[in-house]
Amino acid sequence: MGNKAIDITLMGRTYSIACPEGQEEALRHVAHNLETQLVSLKARTNNLSREEIAIMAALNTGYELLEEKQKNQDYNKQMDHKIGLLQSTLENALVERSTKTD
Repeated sequence: MGNKAIDITLMGRTYSIACPEGQEEALRHVAHNLETQLVSLKARTNNLSREEIAIMAALNTGYELLEEKQKNQDYNKQMDHKIGLLQSTLENALVERSTKTD
């Protein structure tokens, strides 16, 4: 699979971005979400430069990613705990069954 250049527009500027084939729609979706965030930040903070707005958007996105990673880690810990309980329950049931048949 090769890369394909697609054009995305952010804050009135068009950028040609290399994108793996088949991932174009995902990149467009991310670009749309970023554009929405940039426009919102610009409207709320009219005196910031493009660079400052981009940095704020990057920080917001990084924070959201960090929150999602934490949720994922918490979920994995819960699932590990539940799997451990299930394994313990199954092992106990098998031990009880083997002692009854002896």
